[in-house]
Amino acid sequence: MEIVSKPHEHNLVAWAKDRPDILVLSGDLTGSTEIQLFKDTYPDRFFSMGMAEQNMLSWAGGLAREGFVPFLHTFAVFLYRRPLDQLEMSVCYPNLPVRLVGFLPGLSTPGGVTHQAIEDIAVLRGLPNMTILEMGDATDVESVLDATGEIRGPVYIRMLRGDVPRLFPKTEPLRLGRARVISEGADLALITSGNCTEEAMRTTAVLAQRGVSITHLHVSTLKPFNDPAVVEAVARPKHGVITMENHVVTGGLGTCVAEVMAENGVGSRLVRMGINDTYAQGASFPYLLRKHGIDALALADRVETMLGERLGIGEDELETVRLQEAASIGAERLEAL
Repeated sequence: MEIVSKPHEHNLVAWAKDRPDILVLSGDLTGSTEIQLFKDTYPDRFFSMGMAEQNMLSWAGGLAREGFVPFLHTFAVFLYRRPLDQLEMSVCYPNLPVRLVGFLPGLSTPGGVTHQAIEDIAVLRGLPNMTILEMGDATDVESVLDATGEIRGPVYIRMLRGDVPRLFPKTEPLRLGRARVISEGADLALITSGNCTEEAMRTTAVLAQRGVSITHLHVSTLKPFNDPAVVEAVARPKHGVITMENHVVTGGLGTCVAEVMAENGVGSRLVRMGINDTYAQGASFPYLLRKHGIDALALADRVETMLGERLGIGEDELETVRLQEAASIGAERLEAL
């Protein structure tokens, strides 16, 4: 597995080269959100807004009205909690092309509850005109700007930073509203998003050796959520559907899938893996995934329960499918805060 260093930083600079309407706004986290290179390359198109997110959202709406496409960069939690009113009235209501690039979503920060955007998808799904995307690997990051280039309204991106694994070929870019089909099988349907997809792929590799047949989809577009591939995937498994996300189980990927199943009359069992109606704490990403039951081992346990048999999958066996390069990702996220 290839590890790509700061894919967003380099992709943004290259993508914006011949697009003078692209502006970047920083919420006082320039180095932490990989826009220092943009600032150095295009200083006239960079604005440091300080720790004033409400003001930054209002500015973004004004800039968009003047024909610019502002890209706001800060930690995910600071894009919607305090400035929600400005986001709704200055950006979403007039349906303006503002891009919200949110880093450290969910549990991927050790900064504790003040920095952990665990309910962002649930909140932003309720805003009319909003498109919501979540990055799962370097290929997603490198292709998301092209995928959203023609969207006229606001876009929220759950972004990855630092050393990011490449799970999908560069020749297969992110497609708006289309899930990636990682595997196909008849026993279970597994639908994952964000950095939970890498965790799930470790489990499915071991399950395949046990003869468990899984249809695994990686979802990047969380709103709108109308991919026919999802409907097809959830309609056919023998033992049910599992969703796995770095977000509370209410209002995120699991809820999206539940709505699709209900609207299409799918009566299969649904197990939603995520943060269960609680706040987290400051700790490393692997520790928090384990504590909240959304890591590879927890997925193996859920699969065993749904199949009604023990497969004898242990942590040591799951570790054998994690490449050495990937082991540094959690530490990098901790050090880069």
